[in-house]
Amino acid sequence: MHLEQRRYKMYNSPKLSVVGAGPGDPELITIKAINALKDAKVVLFDALINRDLLKYCPQAEHIFVGKRKDKHRYSQEQINQLIVKYAFERGHVVRLKGGDPFIFGRGSEEINYAKSKGLETAVVSGITSSVAVPANVGIPLTQRGTSESFWVITGTTTQKKLSDDVRLAAQSTATVVILMGMSKLAEIVDIFSHYGKENIPVGIIQNGTTTNEQTGFGTIKSIEKVVAEKQLTAPAIIVIGEVVRESGKLQAVFENVSEKSEYINYSIQA
Repeated sequence: MHLEQRRYKMYNSPKLSVVGAGPGDPELITIKAINALKDAKVVLFDALINRDLLKYCPQAEHIFVGKRKDKHRYSQEQINQLIVKYAFERGHVVRLKGGDPFIFGRGSEEINYAKSKGLETAVVSGITSSVAVPANVGIPLTQRGTSESFWVITGTTTQKKLSDDVRLAAQSTATVVILMGMSKLAEIVDIFSHYGKENIPVGIIQNGTTTNEQTGFGTIKSIEKVVAEKQLTAPAIIVIGEVVRESGKLQAVFENVSEKSEYINYSIQA
């Protein structure tokens, strides 16, 4: 069977493709994701995807099913039902999700539901924001001699609480990346302070890799003040660890810390 024939069969049968849209920059999407969009009949897309990506699927119906804090257009159960409904009525449904759909994206839940209803399924991995957003501001999550590993943790569990893993991570030397954690920042600060980490560098990146990107840098001790001064809010990623010092935007601040008595916004003072 020729490639075009295989693709026709793949994308025009009742099917769900869960597709990662990347962290926000519309160029940070895979060719495979673009191909899926080009062949979609219906695209159910999330709040954090870059709407420019929808230009790859003008032939498809675009349906917004995004969920933000306390603002859900559709429940997850309703989204699952829409997937099945449109797949059987129209053919190929693409579920377009920010970042990578299997990193706190509920992608596996939607795949399992679709399979239970007899749909073919596929997953197209995306560039996860947990890695790409720090990299975009010059923060490597690992570095020889500084960080041998990193944690990626949800800031808010299904019980609306901070993950217990944050406490475990605070006791390690690893880089800690917290997603969906801005509403729990005070609690995060308390945990790291409890383990003597008050002077560990922290970077917060809001709307990472987009034209609206905003950043704030400090330490565990100063980061709440930085956030208030810069009015940083969700969606944002919190990065905690010595590797934050590597950010190009911070090098001058950290290198000259001994020569400065105070800093505005980028303070790493006690």
